[in-house]
Amino acid sequence: MINRSHLPLLTGYVKIRIMETREPGYLALFRSGELKIRAEALLARLAHCDICPWVCAVDRLAGQEGFCHSGRAAIISSFCAHRGEEPALSGSRGSGTIFFANCNMRCVYCQNYQISQSPENQQKNTIDASGLADRMLYLQDELRCHNINLVSPSHFVPQIVEALCEAVPRGLRLPLVYNSGGYDRLETLKALDGIVDVYLPDIRYGASEIAKKYSGVANYVTHNRRAIQEMWRQVGPLQTDENQVAYHGLILRHLILPEELAGSQESLKWLARNISPEVTLSVMSQYFPCHEAVKIAELSRTITYEEYAVVVKVMEKLGMANGWLQEMDAPTHYLPDFNREGHPFIP
Repeated sequence: MINRSHLPLLTGYVKIRIMETREPGYLALFRSGELKIRAEALLARLAHCDICPWVCAVDRLAGQEGFCHSGRAAIISSFCAHRGEEPALSGSRGSGTIFFANCNMRCVYCQNYQISQSPENQQKNTIDASGLADRMLYLQDELRCHNINLVSPSHFVPQIVEALCEAVPRGLRLPLVYNSGGYDRLETLKALDGIVDVYLPDIRYGASEIAKKYSGVANYVTHNRRAIQEMWRQVGPLQTDENQVAYHGLILRHLILPEELAGSQESLKWLARNISPEVTLSVMSQYFPCHEAVKIAELSRTITYEEYAVVVKVMEKLGMANGWLQEMDAPTHYLPDFNREGHPFIP
């Protein structure tokens, strides 16, 4: 997640492209009956779970848990109007953020480790489809957010689509944002075609061996790049309304790590070649040694100006100027605390 202010790379960074309708795609799928069909098919896959790249094959419908420590029910840790996301998501009223627990990655530097890597503390937060629909509608109707922003949704896709089937007839109409670490399974993303309006994945590493060492996942680069290509196929370039609030398209996040561990140059070059130099980027300088990173020498510090400048230079050389570039002096007090009552980003 972005927890810092951003500067646009260029004034008027994204061109407004008008669609025939700005209605979220899942509404048409609901009316046709397709949304229910997809929800049922996705839920059936939980019986031999293959929802994310781990393909644990456990029976989550029967309460078995695989790598994500999650069974039949979704688990959420917090929901709020988040005003620290990218400007096109936060807008003037905030992004309606729902934080799912028990991520399918194990990043040693995760700033959300309280909810992503503490499954024993999250079981009390299980929620059924009606409850998840309630929260979506609260974010829309009471907090008046611009979108529903699903954070770490990769292992709860069936439950999300199931909840949509309940929320739509009750009036849900906001764009759906899929905000993931980028470790997503291609087959699951295909089932989301037409459901998700804005994809917001990380492109976290340029080498899978580094991803394995620091995030505990196998073949990250292969899965991540396939996922990004599929997301781009589904939604294409970012589209915003007259207030520059996003309603469709792809935003890619990249966190600069110390010692060039993120492989920023390789990832940016791949994006320019295989997606587009005009893809919307959110490049983050906010790295802070959280969780276990303080005990790992190469990750125990923030990035240097020189490391930051190298990434900026590569972007300039590749002509990548759409999106946001986070300032180097972003304050650390925006780090979340999910043990705090209420909003995790407000002290």
